[in-house]
Amino acid sequence: MRSISKEVNLKGKKILLRLDLNVPLDNGKINDTSRIDKILPTLNFLINQKTKIIILSHVGRPKGKIVKELSLKPISEDLKKKINVGIRLIEENINEIKNKDFFNKFDEKILILENIRFYPEEEKNDQNFAEHLASLGDIYVNEAFSCSHRSHASIDQISKFLPSFSGLQLDLEVRALNKITTEISKPITCIIGGSKISTKINIIKNLITKFDNIVIVGAMANNFIEYFGNKIGKSIKENQSKPIIEEILFLSQNESCNLIFPEDVIVAKNFNDLPVVKELKNISSEDMILDIGPNTIKNIYKVIDDSNTILWNGPAGYFENPNFANGSIEIAKKIIERNVANKIYSVVGGGDTVSLINSLDAVNNFNFVSTAGGAFLEYLEGKKLPGITALNSHD
Repeated sequence: MRSISKEVNLKGKKILLRLDLNVPLDNGKINDTSRIDKILPTLNFLINQKTKIIILSHVGRPKGKIVKELSLKPISEDLKKKINVGIRLIEENINEIKNKDFFNKFDEKILILENIRFYPEEEKNDQNFAEHLASLGDIYVNEAFSCSHRSHASIDQISKFLPSFSGLQLDLEVRALNKITTEISKPITCIIGGSKISTKINIIKNLITKFDNIVIVGAMANNFIEYFGNKIGKSIKENQSKPIIEEILFLSQNESCNLIFPEDVIVAKNFNDLPVVKELKNISSEDMILDIGPNTIKNIYKVIDDSNTILWNGPAGYFENPNFANGSIEIAKKIIERNVANKIYSVVGGGDTVSLINSLDAVNNFNFVSTAGGAFLEYLEGKKLPGITALNSHD
């Protein structure tokens, strides 16, 4: 995979830059600009290299139709405020732009083509559409790791027709993920939560072969608590999870991977009730498990202290209510403490976990925080991502 950061001869080139600017919009207002903020270093790098940047991106799921509410206009305006260069949204039909000279008539350094998903050929990974896109630039750069698990024309097929490179942010993402999948500094621990084991089974199976410890928390831990003969009351659980649990236990024993489960929990009668600490044997039929207990937190402290690398995906409890956020907050604080002392390399991913860290204003206290969602999880499962494969196959 060739990085655009290593290229020296970019002056005057038209760069087709695939970004993920799929930010949450509410009546044309952006609710969260973090995806825009993350790509600013790449834009500044390309501006300093005196290139002309042509951005390809999408918002939402217009399903190949023009949806006015999903225009990139608000994003274009937000970028204008953040970067001191001219930016123009090009609203012409992409299929009617016949060659890259079209862009010479604009003085702006950054041009944004309207929502790429307005075109049905994009999600169909249409080769002719990809070739046409490629004809509009000199170089292609993928700076959309979070879309790289999609076989779409502007992610996959396009790299067949242009010199293709990874962007600065994509490099950081892949480097961080390699540190927890292939270039590992052991001992390595995964703290994994979420509501369903079935959605994380392939991640757990893939990581068991590489990790020393896997700590299972959140609602998925309820299935294990029940499997080992304890009541879980009214707690969230997944039906028919027994075969999955047995597979995980068998694999972990075979691979000498230490599985850690809660040994005490925080319960309540409902989501708004006061928290009560209980040992597993004391959980009643009226209880809901909503967080991990103090002894479990101490056990997780010890595992973190003994680790050189840590991956965290999924909160420890119902963190949206402060009464049940303590387990997640304590995990975050312990990882931060080890990070500050340069004793650990930490990678965090998953929407809820990132939300928690944002609420603590602690994003910069971890080595890498991934907002890539599905692509992040598929990489952890060991799947080949089409966008990364495309870049690697054209080195």
